[in-house]
Amino acid sequence: MRNQPWPLLAMTCFVQMTAFVIRPTSAYRALELGINPAWLGVIAAAFAVLPLTVAAYAGHLADRGNERASLLFGAGFVLVAAIGLLTWSSSLTALLIWNALLGVGHIVAGVGQQTLVARGDPSRADENFGMYTFAGSLGQTMGPVLLTFFGGSSMLPDTRILFITALICAVVTVVFSLVASWRAGVGARSADTPRGTMRAALRTSPGIRKQLFGAIAVSMVILAAIDLLSVYLPAWGVESGISAFLVGILLSVRSVATMLSRLGLGALVRRFGRMNLIIASTLIGAAAIFALMFSRDVPLAGVLLAIAGATLGIGQPLTMAAVSMAAPAGTVGLWLSIRLTGNSLGIVVIPPVVGAVAGAVGTAGVFGVVSLALVGVAGGAWLGRGPITTEVPDG
Repeated sequence: MRNQPWPLLAMTCFVQMTAFVIRPTSAYRALELGINPAWLGVIAAAFAVLPLTVAAYAGHLADRGNERASLLFGAGFVLVAAIGLLTWSSSLTALLIWNALLGVGHIVAGVGQQTLVARGDPSRADENFGMYTFAGSLGQTMGPVLLTFFGGSSMLPDTRILFITALICAVVTVVFSLVASWRAGVGARSADTPRGTMRAALRTSPGIRKQLFGAIAVSMVILAAIDLLSVYLPAWGVESGISAFLVGILLSVRSVATMLSRLGLGALVRRFGRMNLIIASTLIGAAAIFALMFSRDVPLAGVLLAIAGATLGIGQPLTMAAVSMAAPAGTVGLWLSIRLTGNSLGIVVIPPVVGAVAGAVGTAGVFGVVSLALVGVAGGAWLGRGPITTEVPDG
């Protein structure tokens, strides 16, 4: 991050913005076409499933000094997906293809971005990953804003205008990827740095492997928990007699709290230690979500969601830093891609499981299950903590 990271952060923001415009717009387009709503989940899953097959390759690409190629290929896939959705999205098959390609671009770009951040000053790893995830959160927040602004007030918005908006965001993404890859000045890899393979990455010492998988598990469950909050808070609002407008405000409170929590992480890590902070923030987030089970009051729910958003927001950048610091030489990109794969699996697998619980015990039970899952991964991270992930960087 020493070579002026702003183009990289801007690219990160616009990648997320593009995805968060395209994904809901794809659902609207499917409804326009009269596609059965049951297929909406399949379209959403297409974004996460195909990238699982390319994540490891993206990690290998980055570990071989090709972070610039990762940025450019990732942005290129996002652009092609945006063009495809604008020009040919008149069938379920087309929607599945373009959303899958969007997911590939998203993960390839993400691995390149995160590997570049990991190449920075180790003493500023937590701060750098905090700024990186702040930029991503900003894009995730701005995507729905664009959707609201250009979509209008009708039940089914003009999807063509929204896809044009996404295409503009994708073009800006490509521009910033070109600038970021030029500023990065990488592509030549040190001759004495070993080339990692999946076998070599997994053959690392049991202690380090336990730390790595512990951080990945925390990241996976945190991301699924945030996703589930977004999905089930409207249902909680209906059960509690709270309007959709107020639920939207509550979701915005959670999102802003998550975004702001990622600033100034370096000082917190120097004070408390990385793994201690990951574990404590996850447990506090679990307690806030658990308390939400018993709340029907909007101001109290706002406070609880702000706490949950802020504490769970800390986990994502710190698990990135933990993985990048613990990964053996030559396998940083690979381990970061494994982390992203875990996140994708979590989004695909965990919500349906929790959804089955919701059918039996209601929305309050969902919050209880989510909080227990967070406590479980925090406990696993505590048992697997070691000298690398608990080390506090100097400076």
